Amino acid sequence: MKLPNISLALSFLLALNSLSIFTASAIPLQKDNLQQSTDLVKANNKFVTLLGTQIDVGQKAPNFKVVNESFVPVTLNEFAGKNILISVVPSLDTGVCSLQTKRFNEEVANLPKDIIMLTISNDLPFAQKRFCKTENVDKLKVLSDSVWRDFGINYGLLIKDMGLLTRAIFIIDSTGKVAYKEIVENISKHPNYELALSTIKALSPVNVITQTKKETK
Repeated sequence: MKLPNISLALSFLLALNSLSIFTASAIPLQKDNLQQSTDLVKANNKFVTLLGTQIDVGQKAPNFKVVNESFVPVTLNEFAGKNILISVVPSLDTGVCSLQTKRFNEEVANLPKDIIMLTISNDLPFAQKRFCKTENVDKLKVLSDSVWRDFGINYGLLIKDMGLLTRAIFIIDSTGKVAYKEIVENISKHPNYELALSTIKALSPVNVITQTKKETK
C-alpha cells in the first residue's frame, strides 16, 4: 500500500538532485567567454589556467563583492580612501595558506592603524569562521568569494576546473589604484611577505615627532 508514496518520494529526490546538478554545472558554462591566462601559475609543476581579467599595477582596482562569515556582502568600495592589502589563498585548510594567513594576522600589529588587511579565499564562510577561531586569527578580515566568484573573475585569479583562487597579494592605495601585485608562480610556495609589507608601510608612513631640548645658559 505504501509503494506509490515511496515511488513519489524517490521521484522528488531525483528531481531535486537533477536540479542541483544543473545549477552547479551552470556556473562554468557562463564563464566560457572569460579571459584565460595559461602561463602564469604552476601546480604540481604543470601550468593551470586562470580565469578572469588580469590587472596591472597603476590600474584602477576593480570593485568586487564577497561575503563575510555571516554571508553578509562586503565590497571593495566600502574601504574607499584606505590603503588595503589583500592576501589571496586557495584554501585555509592547507599548510601554506594557513601560515600565510597567520603571518599577515600577526603583522597587523606592526602596521599603521589606517591600513585595511583582508584575506580572501573560496572557502565557505563556515569553514573560514572555524579556522579563525581555531587559529586565533582576529586582527584581519577573512572573506569568502565562494558565492559569486566576483573577486576571482575581476582579478584574474580563478583556477579553471578547480574552483579555487590562486595564491596572490594585491595592495590598493588610498586613491583606489593597484600599487602592488604578486601572483605566486608556484601555488605551493609562499608569497614575498617582506616586499609586500614594506610596500604597504611605505604607503602609510608614520609621523614621528622629535622633541629637541632647549640649551640652557
